[in-house]
Amino acid sequence: MNVTIQRLTTGEKKARLLRAYAARAPLWCSWQVTYRCNFRCRICHYWKEAHSAAEELSAAEVARGAANLARFGSMLVNLAGGEPLVRRDLPQVVEALAQQHFPFLTTNGWGVRPEQARALWQAGLWGASVSIDYPDSRRHDEQRGRAGAWAEAVRAVEVFRRERTAPYQRVNVMAVLTADNQADLEGVVALAERLGANFMVQPYGVLKTGDESHRPRPPVAAHLLDLRRRYRALLSNPYFLSRFDAALDGGIPGCRAGRATFNIDEKGLVAKCVEDRSSPVGSIVETPMPVLLARLRERWRENRCRACWYNCRGEVEALYTPGGLAASLPMFLADSRVRQFM
Repeated sequence: MNVTIQRLTTGEKKARLLRAYAARAPLWCSWQVTYRCNFRCRICHYWKEAHSAAEELSAAEVARGAANLARFGSMLVNLAGGEPLVRRDLPQVVEALAQQHFPFLTTNGWGVRPEQARALWQAGLWGASVSIDYPDSRRHDEQRGRAGAWAEAVRAVEVFRRERTAPYQRVNVMAVLTADNQADLEGVVALAERLGANFMVQPYGVLKTGDESHRPRPPVAAHLLDLRRRYRALLSNPYFLSRFDAALDGGIPGCRAGRATFNIDEKGLVAKCVEDRSSPVGSIVETPMPVLLARLRERWRENRCRACWYNCRGEVEALYTPGGLAASLPMFLADSRVRQFM
């Protein structure tokens, strides 16, 4: 499939994103650029599977996929895995996506170098989220399966903040809410604020491991909303936070996976969500976008899953509620609430 890559300005990309929203086209894409990982987390089992760099799309193939992705508008694209920083060509991957989209990065932060962070920002990275689940190193290191993980994550937040090349570039601390940390989450929010970073949270998803013991115990929503009122660093959408209890107590119907969001794996295979990657609808490199969207819509219509309330679901679904949309505009426009911690 032949595609043409055109570099767009930030204003043009925002306008295209808003047009996609108005047309009810997909807004968010989770792109697992690798499933290789240097951690052994208890709350994720991807690392237990065999993965090879040879299976991953090259930066040139990502560029072709990014151009195909842009046929219906610019998108928010979260680069995840696995651990994206294990890819040496990650700046080239970011640059390919940044031509027409808004690339974000989710990372454990291990070993990030100043020149590496600077190269990612210069390539067009819009935001970086570093995973920190506890206010103390002992429990975080145990959870992540690697000694020194907490200290490296804190250092990564500092490195990403220091090496930014534009004021709109955001650095977040991202926490997974579990039964083991829900009583201590305020300490992680306070840590993010001390580091000058924003803070976002999502609940543990049992689909990652099948282990129910990590699932947070409701009620938690009122506490999360109270933290959001008291800490300006906490950017998670209030609609998203308000639904945590429902998500943890039977789940929330009406998932928009395949309609507003979808997933791309390291091979370029497209599925309605990351947990459905074993049932792809085509390739972002080889399958024309109109065909992919039609197939994704079919999967969305058939979808009855209510098993997760990940950010890629709840934060996007919040945009389709009046209050949720209003609360997300500051993050989209990078106004004072966001800039304080930049």
